[in-house]
Amino acid sequence: MLFDVNQKNGIAFLQRSRRAMLKESVLGFGAVGLMSLLAEEGLLSADDGAPAHAGQSHFPATAKNVIFLFMSGGPSQVDTFDPKPLLTKLEGQAVPDAIAARVPNIPRAGLGSKLMASPFTFQKYGESGIEVSNLFPSTAEMVDELCLLRAVNHRVPVHGPGECIALTGSAVGDRPSLGAWMTYGLGSESRDLPAFISMLSNSTGPAPQTPGWGAGFLPSRYQGTLVDGKRGIPYTKMPTGYSNENRREQLDFIKWMNEKHLNQLGEDSELEARIASYELGFRLQTSAPEVFDLESETAETAKLYGLDAKPTAEFGRHCLIARRLVERGVRVVQLRNGGWDAHGSLKGNHIKQARATDVPIAGLLKDLKQRGLLDDTLVIWGGEFGRTPTTEGSAKGDRRGRDHLPTTYCMWMAGGGVQGGQIIGQTDELGYTPVERPVSPADLHATLLHALGLDQHKLFFRHNNRKEIATVLGGEVISEVFG
Repeated sequence: MLFDVNQKNGIAFLQRSRRAMLKESVLGFGAVGLMSLLAEEGLLSADDGAPAHAGQSHFPATAKNVIFLFMSGGPSQVDTFDPKPLLTKLEGQAVPDAIAARVPNIPRAGLGSKLMASPFTFQKYGESGIEVSNLFPSTAEMVDELCLLRAVNHRVPVHGPGECIALTGSAVGDRPSLGAWMTYGLGSESRDLPAFISMLSNSTGPAPQTPGWGAGFLPSRYQGTLVDGKRGIPYTKMPTGYSNENRREQLDFIKWMNEKHLNQLGEDSELEARIASYELGFRLQTSAPEVFDLESETAETAKLYGLDAKPTAEFGRHCLIARRLVERGVRVVQLRNGGWDAHGSLKGNHIKQARATDVPIAGLLKDLKQRGLLDDTLVIWGGEFGRTPTTEGSAKGDRRGRDHLPTTYCMWMAGGGVQGGQIIGQTDELGYTPVERPVSPADLHATLLHALGLDQHKLFFRHNNRKEIATVLGGEVISEVFG
């Protein structure tokens, strides 16, 4: 045994409160991840509003896992997935009155500025012939897997609130993230890892909005576990001087003490949960580090994700870890890539951002497909809003940029039952507003929940005596997504 009860230190240890022991254990293993695992074990009370159907879908699902590729800062729709030849023709001119009249009265719409042609070219790809910017030559190879949404829109032109709308459905930032709702409704397929994991890359520009992976008013165990893409889940590394064997010996001793106390108390669900917490923490220590160790991956796989090149190495690593996580049953993985805020030098900004993400994203899609995981994994790409078709400020040439534009922007979905090779929605001739099949963030959220077999109206949580649902602003499933 690691503890000798006859030694002074051993006696002191035995006299410590079990509450303090549990607190140290939970903090040491990462409270959020551990509480998520405890919930999966059924060792936490359901009196906090946990749904009776937890772990079960409302109807057959098309997807089991979700990977959200969130491009923070606002990628420009007219420079990525929504080509507008008229922009080139009207370069340097004012926005035509007929189009300006349709633009909602929101700040930063840029209607008084001059139109700016895209510095990028577009080309048709795949059997579908969908046009994609030369920013994304690798992703374009997978275009027949993509369902492109060209008319996503809302009315908030500010990064922080916009990011909250995109990831929680509300600009205020006080509601649960979509990932939290998903794990609340379905839990995790993994017994050894948290159900919802979030990773950040290139956090320049707008600050990451913590509500994007937060639990809001849901129990905290449903929030995302923020992890380092290199070091993995905090505090899961075995302490110096310990091996699996002597850690197991230590935990066996703690378990013996707790079970002896339990026998004296009789039935006690809280103490039973405490006993289980050590076991779950041990599983995190023994399994989590392996997920983030990429040494077992082949050189071919590493190259597929761009791990062999400096520009793509960081995001490529995150994308590869995302595949490894869903492969092991993690329900939701959110990869936030910052830096897309191109108020100036849009050309250089978007080239840099695309260079860092294009190969890794294409690699992720290809890898998921060849492993048979894309059928069950829903992949989403997009940011908090788009950018104006006009220039911002008085800069010239390649120093020109675009301002924020929430009235229309592009996102895409792939896998998880989504019908690829199609475009849903259309914008006006300059890419300012939707003219066909507009989609709100709430519609998108309802659709993602639907793919997981969750009815947005049946998935609820009672908060302040209100029956709260994920799509608070009202959303409709985009049925065309599934063909």
